[in-house]
Amino acid sequence: MQHPSSSDASTPIGPVDASVVPRFAGIATFARLPRIEDVAHADIAVVGVPFDSGVSYRPGARFGPAHVREASRLLRPYNPAQDVFPFGSQQVADAGDIAANPFDITEAVAAVEAGARALRTRADRLVTIGGDHTIALPLLRAVHAEHGPVAVLHFDAHLDTWDTYFGAPTTHGTPFRRASEEGLIDMTASMHVGIRGPLYSKGDLEDDARLGFAVVTCEDVEERGLDAAIERIRARIGDAPLYISIDIDVLDPAHAPGTGTPEAGGLTSRELLRMIRALSDRRIVGADVVEVAPAYDHAQLTAVSASHVVYELLSAMAPRGGAR
Repeated sequence: MQHPSSSDASTPIGPVDASVVPRFAGIATFARLPRIEDVAHADIAVVGVPFDSGVSYRPGARFGPAHVREASRLLRPYNPAQDVFPFGSQQVADAGDIAANPFDITEAVAAVEAGARALRTRADRLVTIGGDHTIALPLLRAVHAEHGPVAVLHFDAHLDTWDTYFGAPTTHGTPFRRASEEGLIDMTASMHVGIRGPLYSKGDLEDDARLGFAVVTCEDVEERGLDAAIERIRARIGDAPLYISIDIDVLDPAHAPGTGTPEAGGLTSRELLRMIRALSDRRIVGADVVEVAPAYDHAQLTAVSASHVVYELLSAMAPRGGAR
């Protein structure tokens, strides 16, 4: 597969050449890609949602999009693990941020949905950088408007299918309960991966199953191996349109300390990247990577992990052997 080098209109505009402008210089778009204003139309738009008013513990994920973009400066055009040029085989652009009211969750959720719908007129698919996990609900509403119920593959330490917190129905711990109740998800094809740590009660798991989710825990990965986990994921998803939602706390705090609700015993970054690569033949209709909180990060460990997760998602969404 050759990386396009010509400048004709049919050739995607790629990242800024690091041999011309050093990686530490220039505008910090994701992977130094063009802004969406600089392209006629994007196959995929990377967009930030700097919102974290739905968190229940440590705040700070509102600064996640900028932090991940900064760490993404080191990404390169060719992905050898997937044998694809994610920025050469499709037009990827940075769409900036969707602004949301930090004082009113209901208004913020409506703004994120409206922003995602509007952006879809300029890009075929979105990969969103959060922000806290509350934003998955409006993003799923926007995806549902086009695709109907979708398989949700949710990587997280936590179920995020709780009902309310302090009486609030929309927080970063409730998006997938609301999504299931609203009929946004395919209840026969959705799954959590990476769940671990204490729960409030055994009933949390019973509720979760009723809402349409199967579970691969970190203990499952440890005891049965990564290949078995991938096989279960692929079998569960089948051919359904797929939305991937990744809370960075699915990774062990050793790999991602910069997050709001860390849990011991998580996946390694290598395991997560391999799982994403195994989905390149699935119909991915959108994705998000959330809960990066830079105030708790060290040496960009979390941001580097998150930027590579986004890169592998973009690579998995790239066309192979014809249009998708």
